[in-house]
Amino acid sequence: MRRAAMFRSLSVRNYRIYALGQLISNPGTWMQRIAQDWLVLQLSGGSGIALGMTTALQFLPMLFFGLWGGAMVDRFDKRKLLMLTQASMGVLAVGLGVLAVLGAAEVWHVYVFAFGLGMITVLDNPGRQAFVPEMVDRDLLPNAIALNSASFQLGRVTGPAVAGVLIGLIGSGPVFMINGLSFAFTIVALLMIRTADLNPTERLPRGKGQIREGLRYIGGRRDLVLLLVLAGSVQFFGANGQTQIALMVNNVFETGAEAFGVAAAALAVGALAGALLAARRERPRLKLVLIGSMGFGVAQLVAGLMPGYVAFVLVLVPMGVLFMTFVTTLNATFQMSVDPQMRGRVMSMFLLVFMGVAPIGAPVVGLIADVFGPQASLFTGGAVTMVVVSVLSVLLMRTKGVAVRDLLPRRRRGPEAEQRVPGGGRPGDHGDGADREQHQHGAAQQLGARPAEEALTGEGPDHQHRGAEQQQGAELRG
Repeated sequence: MRRAAMFRSLSVRNYRIYALGQLISNPGTWMQRIAQDWLVLQLSGGSGIALGMTTALQFLPMLFFGLWGGAMVDRFDKRKLLMLTQASMGVLAVGLGVLAVLGAAEVWHVYVFAFGLGMITVLDNPGRQAFVPEMVDRDLLPNAIALNSASFQLGRVTGPAVAGVLIGLIGSGPVFMINGLSFAFTIVALLMIRTADLNPTERLPRGKGQIREGLRYIGGRRDLVLLLVLAGSVQFFGANGQTQIALMVNNVFETGAEAFGVAAAALAVGALAGALLAARRERPRLKLVLIGSMGFGVAQLVAGLMPGYVAFVLVLVPMGVLFMTFVTTLNATFQMSVDPQMRGRVMSMFLLVFMGVAPIGAPVVGLIADVFGPQASLFTGGAVTMVVVSVLSVLLMRTKGVAVRDLLPRRRRGPEAEQRVPGGGRPGDHGDGADREQHQHGAAQQLGARPAEEALTGEGPDHQHRGAEQQQGAELRG
């Protein structure tokens, strides 16, 4: 029963074909990421700053053009847009592969490639995020999002390990070229999708002020603003985990490309497990966002303390589980709580924050690693993440009126909490407090059962904003 539930969104033909294409193509993407990092290290003499600069250039376009990309996604046919972006990524990969094979590649070539890839990602990432709800119904959306993450992480498990072996045998160049060819599988899958079975969102007509409209929508949703702050804070160091692993393997443990591939795969094994666990859940819960982010910070701190390569690799597994719990739950929360016509712009803001902080954090990670050592970058990342998540959790609990005892299992909440009546108050409490908590519980149940477009329309913007916040408060208690 559990197994069937875990893969329930694959019953939809279009999504099944799309997921298969991603499953075949994703290992190539991760093979390229390993090859890119290793090529930069070899060309720059192991420079953490050069590696951080490459990561920064790849994510910088999302920071500057992400909102524009989201508006474009809301305006165009998402399937055709994805075919264009996937083909462009394949051409770039083959081009850099040819340079590397000929021995003509220099660090600045990789910089240009990373920046070009980042520009395409401005359209590709929000496009893929917004295309999934067009293939599956809302009740299958959390499962489809989790399976997408699982597919991506499965590629992260197999890709780095294969890349490590191939780089040692034939060099980085052929690895880039293999990835370039792997994009063909996604393009073929997109061509095979039956457009008549899609549930396309009404396209946004071209006009002025659409980006500002999206910003006003997000600014009016306090729940979304708070979660964006959390995402950016965790990702400042978390987005550069691959860089930190490369520096630890190369500069601290002084091992080769194969060891780097194994370490990256260990993180991905944990992330894959975290994504599959998320696929078993019926809906996202805010508590899991906070638990996952806090646990990830603790795991970063512990990883920096590991004295040897094997111990370091072992810690990367739970780190991956916790990080993917945070990412998948946060992604589903955003996807399910926004107006469909705003989805491209909202998800572009989510990706802008989630990925756009990488260009800022990457040079910081590289600088800390070069000056104080790679362990210090992990210490700093873990400590900052823990502090920020703690502060935001307290602010969230105060805003929602949630007490610490409400976060404990019911049997451990104590007699005072147990004596509360179903409406949320104590026996005999028929005042505003009981009515307010009963309203919050009802709103949460209602939002969990109604389509996003129905829950977010029909009763005015003030009701929409209050309803989303009430849902978050109820999820914290649950």
